[in-house]
Amino acid sequence: MAERSNSASIDKQSVSTANNKREGHFDNSDSVIKKLRNDTQEEPKAEISVQNDSKNGSELYFEIEADVAEDKGSRHTMEDASVVLPDASLEFPGKLRCAHFAIYDGHGGRLAAEYAQKHLHANVLSAGLPRELLDVKAAKKAILEGFRRTDESLLEESTKEASTGGWQDGAAAVCVWVLGSKVFVANIGDAKAILARSSLADGSNNSSDGSTPIKAIVLTREHKAIYPQERARIQKAGGSVSSNGRLQARLEVSRAFGDRQFKKVGVIATPDVHSFDLTERDHFIILGCDGLWGVFGPSDAVDFVQKLLKEGLPVSVVSRRLVREAVRERQCKDNCSAVVIAFRKKQ
Repeated sequence: MAERSNSASIDKQSVSTANNKREGHFDNSDSVIKKLRNDTQEEPKAEISVQNDSKNGSELYFEIEADVAEDKGSRHTMEDASVVLPDASLEFPGKLRCAHFAIYDGHGGRLAAEYAQKHLHANVLSAGLPRELLDVKAAKKAILEGFRRTDESLLEESTKEASTGGWQDGAAAVCVWVLGSKVFVANIGDAKAILARSSLADGSNNSSDGSTPIKAIVLTREHKAIYPQERARIQKAGGSVSSNGRLQARLEVSRAFGDRQFKKVGVIATPDVHSFDLTERDHFIILGCDGLWGVFGPSDAVDFVQKLLKEGLPVSVVSRRLVREAVRERQCKDNCSAVVIAFRKKQ
C-alpha cells in the first residue's frame, strides 16, 4: 500500500489502494484487498435506521456491509484506488450517521487517484457536509466544493514537480455518502454506481413464482468527450474532439481529477451529484471502474451479486468473486475494481 507524507486522517480508516499482482494472475486470497481497518479484520459495517413505507411509518434498522476487491488485469501497473469508510466522521463527529465509499480510476498514472483518495472526503467534510441535521442542499454544496478543492490542490501539488514533467495523470471518480437514510452519489468520468432495488413494496427478494424482481438502476452519468453535451462544453472552452471521440485526440473522459495539460481545453472536475432516500426496497450498490463495466452490464452485475448474497456469502467474498469473474472469466484487460455496499435488514 502506497503511503504519502501528506496523508490526512482518512488514512487511519478503511482505505484501499492498488495491489500489483503478476500479469494475468488473480489472487484468491484475502491479500487481494489491501486496506487499513482500525487494527481489526472484521468486515466494515455501519448501522442506520430508515422509515418503513409498508408498516405505518415504523423504523427499520439496517447494517451497511461493504468491501472492495481489485485486480490490475493485463495492465503492467494498477492505477485504481478506493475508499471504504463505514464510519466516515473522522474529525467531524455528529448525530448524523455518515458512511463513505469511493473508487478512483486513474489514467496515465496513479498519483491523481491516490491524492483524491486521501483528500476528497476530508475536503467534503470541511466544506460543510451536514453532521447534525440532514440538509440535502447543504450536502450537495459541500460535495461540489470538496471536489473543487481537491482538484485545485491536486493541480497545485502536481506543478511542484514541473521541472521533471510534473504529474500529467488524472482520475475518474465515483463516490457515495450515506447520511442518515439519505444516499448521495457523485461522479466524474466513466466510473459508475448501480443500485439494486426490489420492485416489491415490502423489499422482498422473491415474487410468488420464485423469481427475483430486482432492478438495476444506474445512478451515474458518464462524462465522455464524444457525448454531445460534453462535446459542446469542450468546444466552447477551446478544445476539440477528434473523430475517435477523444479530447485533443487523446483523452476519452471529459471530467476528471488532475489531467493538468487538458484543464484549459475543457476537462473539469465538477461532478454530477444525485440523492435518494434509502428504503427497504434497496438491497445493495455496486461501484465500479470502467474496466468492470466493460465486461458487465448493470443488470448482469446486479444478478451476479444478488445470487451470491442470497447464498449467505459475506460482502468481502462477493466483491472478490465479482472482480475474479470480470478478469478471469470475462477477460477484462483493464484494471478492475469494485466496491459492494450491502444494506442488510436487521431482525
